[in-house]
Amino acid sequence: MTDYATLCDQIERLARDAGATIMTIYNSDFEIRSKDDASPVTEADEAAEAVILAGLRELTPDIPIVAEESVAAGNVPDVSGGRFWLVDPLDGTKEFISRNGEFTVNIALIEDGVPILGAVYAPAIGRQFSGHTTKAWARVIEESGEWSTPNPIHVRPAPEDGLTVVASRSHRSPETDDYIAQFKVKELVSAGSSLKLCLIAAAEADLYPRLGRTMEWDIAAGHAVLRAAGGTVTDLDGTTLGYGKAEFENPHFVAKGII
Repeated sequence: MTDYATLCDQIERLARDAGATIMTIYNSDFEIRSKDDASPVTEADEAAEAVILAGLRELTPDIPIVAEESVAAGNVPDVSGGRFWLVDPLDGTKEFISRNGEFTVNIALIEDGVPILGAVYAPAIGRQFSGHTTKAWARVIEESGEWSTPNPIHVRPAPEDGLTVVASRSHRSPETDDYIAQFKVKELVSAGSSLKLCLIAAAEADLYPRLGRTMEWDIAAGHAVLRAAGGTVTDLDGTTLGYGKAEFENPHFVAKGII
């Protein structure tokens, strides 16, 4: 039987190690290149992925790893066994390039299509969100430079005075705006990367619709945290989003708390 608590602690540490590697490059004059799909990539993406791959192979040598840059290079493992890691070493490369701090390290464990465990680390702003099964928590770096003790988090019921809706800073669309228009909205917040899912998990927001292209590694860790905090991620028909799909591509989806 898997000891999820211990494994999640190890994954948190691994995400922080990758984050430290990213920050070294973030504070330098880094080079920006384009992948085959024209999306940007930096040496930070690749260096962080190398840290994570090495760590996961040491921790769980028998579990295959689907990682963004490896897949881009043509290295796609067989995940038919139902258990695999999903890794986005630097989610929010555009945020990294613009140096607004809203990028994350994402590591998630998938079991039979379900994101059962995940850690999301935002190194530039000193926040980390983690969760497994039905437990989720957040940590921050305190003024002393040490990590705070884990603070349990849980989604909130929809506030009577209106929802706080989080939307993509870099990928907003008219379709997204049309979807949001059907709700009573108190505040619309732009945020980068998988932080949007974590803000719902931490009861700082209520709804995140994404009517645009995403890949499984973009959201799996955030979905794991949100799921553990009592929230959901579904397609537009209300079906829970699963993992291990063809080409690892997501449909349009909606993440929410208690609405």
